Amino acid sequence: MAAIRANVLCCAGTGCTASQSAEIYDRFVEVLKNYGLQDEVKVVKTGCFGLCQKGPIVAIYPDKVFYNHVKPSDVERIVSEHLYKGRVVQELQMSDEDLQTREKVYDIDKIRFYEKQQRIALRNCGKINPEDIEEYIAEDGYEALGKALTAMTPQEVIDTIKASGLRGRGGAGFPTGVKWQFEKDQPGDEKYVICNADEGDPGAFMDRSLLEGDPHAIVEGMTIMGYAVGAHQGYIYCRAEYPIAVRRLNIAIKQARELGLLGKNIFSSGFDFDLEVRLGAGAFVCGEETALIASIEGKRGMPRPKPPFPAVKGVWGKPTSINNVETLANVPQIINKGADWYAAMGTEKSKGTKVFALGGKIRNTGLVEVPMGTTLREIIYEIGGGCPNNKAFKAVQTGGPSGGCLTEKELDTPIDYDNLIQAGSMMGSGGMIVLDEDNCMVDVARFYMDFIVDESCGKCTPCRVGTKRLLEMLTKITKGEGTLEMLSEMEALCHEIQDTALCGLGQTAPNPVLSTLNHFRDEYLAHVVDKKCPAGVCKALLTYHINPDQCRKCGLCARQCPAGAISGVLGKEPYHIDTDKCIKCGSCRTACHFGAIETI
Repeated sequence: MAAIRANVLCCAGTGCTASQSAEIYDRFVEVLKNYGLQDEVKVVKTGCFGLCQKGPIVAIYPDKVFYNHVKPSDVERIVSEHLYKGRVVQELQMSDEDLQTREKVYDIDKIRFYEKQQRIALRNCGKINPEDIEEYIAEDGYEALGKALTAMTPQEVIDTIKASGLRGRGGAGFPTGVKWQFEKDQPGDEKYVICNADEGDPGAFMDRSLLEGDPHAIVEGMTIMGYAVGAHQGYIYCRAEYPIAVRRLNIAIKQARELGLLGKNIFSSGFDFDLEVRLGAGAFVCGEETALIASIEGKRGMPRPKPPFPAVKGVWGKPTSINNVETLANVPQIINKGADWYAAMGTEKSKGTKVFALGGKIRNTGLVEVPMGTTLREIIYEIGGGCPNNKAFKAVQTGGPSGGCLTEKELDTPIDYDNLIQAGSMMGSGGMIVLDEDNCMVDVARFYMDFIVDESCGKCTPCRVGTKRLLEMLTKITKGEGTLEMLSEMEALCHEIQDTALCGLGQTAPNPVLSTLNHFRDEYLAHVVDKKCPAGVCKALLTYHINPDQCRKCGLCARQCPAGAISGVLGKEPYHIDTDKCIKCGSCRTACHFGAIETI
């Protein structure tokens, strides 16, 4: 068999899979065989590269060539030109504008999207085959587990995690080592550990990508956690909407068992530990730890009052530690490289890196991992490339439904747990949605409140009823039925919900409303007083109008109008919209190629 001279890495994350990456992989295998290169070139399915905007992505090593927007029909050319003749297919590479390269060199190291990133949790995503344990082991996989079980006591493991400054990446930011210490100190031999992979925030896909791209890191991190706290059984609670992640987790667990890395007497240390994947049905509230525990036990996923905390009384009534996916992905590297290495990154109170799902009105949608302390401006403009189509930046929503909107004034805020809270938002699990001048902030608040109302478990009155009242008021405002008194009522109700809701999800539910009221009160006033939507989003407040100077008298708009609201004489006089008949569907605006349809 010939030596492997090139590796073709095909992204097999959810985003690229939805864009035919599986067909691209199969096509590479087929065409390489046709050219007799099957023994020289290896095709590998990987996890997410992070630069989702450019998918499907194919990277070729050791050439460090990065092809984007690849289609199955492009594979023949890549094989014949690049892999057979040695000539890079430059038309399939990113343009200089998209790459934002520092110089005109087309290799992966020159992509500015990665320049300011520091990939720790994501270190293997886009690099290894997540379904092959040998590739994980080749990247120092399970070395940390071996070190912990054979050279460290459980307390030494906890002390290392404490000294590293690792805080929970699920949103609350509680010190991980302290949480583990609480469970370890509880009496009894029956204890449990849980990985919270119930990622429910709109626009968030950090945990999903980690599970898809590097599932063994989670298996290893959980086993180390189990050893540290004295648990012998762990659960990975993952939403069923993540089928690729679930499948790869189960493959990873099976492979680890086969090599003796899960099960009895791991590394001949006398420590027994095993894992099981439990599927969630997609309830947002099950991201809250006590609701998650109830769901694992087969009960309806609803939170309970705390204390007792899960470290004292968790799943099956036994001490339990719960950490999210990203937190656990950091654990093996902290054990391998030491607490000082990890603590050297980030800020004084927030150590290490953070993964963000960058989405919305941004050029480079995707996964970003940066050291804590990186500013919002650096992420949005230097990594994300700013808003497309020369639109003006308006706000960034961080922390999902539990977070808030930050404006241009906060763009130089160094990102960490405390700074974002002080600015009026929160880290959350890592969702980061960019909004531009075309977004209506009242409508944004209404969208998040609609999500929260739909996802509320209904156990406590403040959340069940209070959020419903907030949604009703926001809906009235977007329809032009709001009053100034309503704004005051909303603010008072928001504070009431914050103070009285049962769980953290209910307590943070009003944040999108409060932050938009604080930063964009002028937009609320425009809706309430002027009965106008400055961004032109709220349909009830729009009036469609045809500019007679721009109208070409072609009648396209009239032919597309489903309500018969547009009249005119073809080729002779400008067309006109009857506002009483207009249903504000926007069909005329889509049909007009000359920009004659305006909203006022």
